Amino acid sequence: MSSTTKKLLAILVIIVVIFGWWLTAFGLGELSPATEKIKLGLDIKGGVYVVLEAETDAVGDELNKIMEQTQAVIENRVNQMGLSEPVVTIEGRNRVRVELPGAEDSDEAISMIGKTAQLEFVLADGTFVLDGSDMKSAGVTQDSKNGGYAIALEMTREGGQKFEDATRKSLQGGVHSIYEGVSDRAIVILLDKEIISSPVPSEVISGGNAIITSGNIGGFSLDYASNIAALIRGGALPVGLKEVTSSVQTAKIGINALEKSVYAGIIGLILIILIMFVFYRAMGLAANIALLLYVVMILWIMIAMRAVLTLPGIAGIILSVGMAVDANVVIFSRIREEIVNGKSIRVATQLGFKRALSTVIDSQLTTLIAAVVLYQVGTSSVKGFAMTLMIGIVVSVFAAVAVTQLFLKILCESKKFSKPWYYGVKKDGTSIFSMKREFTFINKRKIFYSVSAGIMILGLLVGGIRGLNYGIDFTGGTMMHIDMGSKVSQSEVQKSVAKYDLDEEIVFAGDKQQEIIIRTTKALENKERMEIVKSLSDTFGISEDNVLSIEQFGPSVGKELQKNALLAILISALGMLIYVSIRFEWKFGISALLGVIHDAIIVLAFYAIFNITVNSPFIAGILTVVGYSINDTIVVFDRVRENLRLLKNEGLQRILDLSINQTLQRSIMTSVTTLIVMVPLFIMSGPAIREFVVPLMVGVTVGCISSVAECAPFYHDINKLTGGPKYRAKKSRKRKR
Repeated sequence: MSSTTKKLLAILVIIVVIFGWWLTAFGLGELSPATEKIKLGLDIKGGVYVVLEAETDAVGDELNKIMEQTQAVIENRVNQMGLSEPVVTIEGRNRVRVELPGAEDSDEAISMIGKTAQLEFVLADGTFVLDGSDMKSAGVTQDSKNGGYAIALEMTREGGQKFEDATRKSLQGGVHSIYEGVSDRAIVILLDKEIISSPVPSEVISGGNAIITSGNIGGFSLDYASNIAALIRGGALPVGLKEVTSSVQTAKIGINALEKSVYAGIIGLILIILIMFVFYRAMGLAANIALLLYVVMILWIMIAMRAVLTLPGIAGIILSVGMAVDANVVIFSRIREEIVNGKSIRVATQLGFKRALSTVIDSQLTTLIAAVVLYQVGTSSVKGFAMTLMIGIVVSVFAAVAVTQLFLKILCESKKFSKPWYYGVKKDGTSIFSMKREFTFINKRKIFYSVSAGIMILGLLVGGIRGLNYGIDFTGGTMMHIDMGSKVSQSEVQKSVAKYDLDEEIVFAGDKQQEIIIRTTKALENKERMEIVKSLSDTFGISEDNVLSIEQFGPSVGKELQKNALLAILISALGMLIYVSIRFEWKFGISALLGVIHDAIIVLAFYAIFNITVNSPFIAGILTVVGYSINDTIVVFDRVRENLRLLKNEGLQRILDLSINQTLQRSIMTSVTTLIVMVPLFIMSGPAIREFVVPLMVGVTVGCISSVAECAPFYHDINKLTGGPKYRAKKSRKRKR
């Protein structure tokens, strides 16, 4: 590629970056800014989601047919509610997830979604006449006789004939009512086995049209008649449904958390840009242009994919910013190293990219393995985190390899910027930020092992004696977040809900401590939750509008989450073991796997010792830690593999120590940059994002330490037991020939 072509491409990239940021922030003409185009999750824009479990023993194809029919019926129902972009999906084998953005009346929404709506017409003696499948449509009409509203039914041809026969039989007499207060001549209309009307026909009704009235003065209310008509139009569910998980979110918390997260992300991005300038100078300039393009690409790819942005997803984007820098740091470290070794700027740049490329791809792919597994087994919020992380990893490799390389080639070919100073190298040929001494790690490995073992044992003891602090998504239970309007007494709240025997935990929240969070280990039905809200309303004068969020998890969900968490970690670890074993050798793979297990247990011990809540975000955190930890380890191992081939006369311990020291600055820098983008997020964001950030911060720190203090020693000890590295063995066999 000619110099002119490179410069034109560079100018084009800069134009795209400037235009992209302007378009993202302000839009252009009829094209809206990204904030208006991107789809926001329920945790940001507010709404209701509920997961319903089918109460059936069916399996295989029969179960699949039932679930597809259930999904279709619920889709019909939610479409009748007039909400924008409702989502109904089959989750697992026998569950349906329903997401209703913008739903305001959670009680009504959840009730309508889950109603079995078994509509039946029977004679007064209980003889079956017809059911909902015989209905063509239903609507609301005026009840001219009783006042108020009635429900107008239109039946199928077969249904109309059945109804005509039933009215004829009731008028002939001989039917004896089994329902209290219902005439022998009535046609009884049941919805879910409850009488909603029992009209007495005055004549045989034919033609397939009928009117359901309440039979009482005043008739049905408009809301009631509309809801019943909607249920009838939606059709009857083939099986009963049980609510196992639900969440009600108001936009108040989500939008506030979104604003804080965006500010935290911008602060983190600015800090990263400054660090890259200070530590890498001209290379930092190239990385920052690539980073700015990277952020724009992430947002617009999500918009193009119609991906839903959730609060955990924001955490995923910001984490991926740190990981995008990681790829650049690997490359820059190699370039600077080549300059220190006496190469010209141009040659050093070419060699640096060439030698770092496999390391970048290997390290990012292992994290991608964890993200893919996370997406497959995670719940809705965790999937959002995993999706943004996957997109981020792919885009970060492109930004580092293509965009950064383009600008560095231009800089190294210019007279002004092709000087070592611009790459962080002094006139005497030493790095400006080089380590002043070389550390030894392998001969101190027993100390590292002992410290790690001590932390693990302490965590296991504390966790075993006190138990882990499982969240309600693991144990099952209910969480209600309510704005009380002012600071209230905990004892008054307890007194208000005492009759429900909740065994509740009450926590104060909000800037002025005027919000309360009620947690129970009992999974409350929707009706029970609304009764509790009513009790609080009667005591404190609040309304349902004060309910900021409600989450409910059935006990079966918690068991499934625990099983999925363990399965996800095992699958990720196995996938990484296979990948590293193929790309390196099995001893590297086993050492990396031991490091991953070490990091996961250390993070778990941290949670046990400090009694931090273990919940769904913890799973995401652990799996990301697993991916990020092996990312660091691969960089060290890649250098070990290279040195094993180059330094044939050096002992393994010396090569391991040398390799760790050569990559130590890079390991520290990538961990620091990743932590820096998370610190503002931890400080400024709300609890939803903080739950994702805490395990990541701990894991990044532990992963950095274990890659140099645990994994390399593991590799050393495995080789002592198995006769030396594969690369040495090959050279040895060659000499024997």
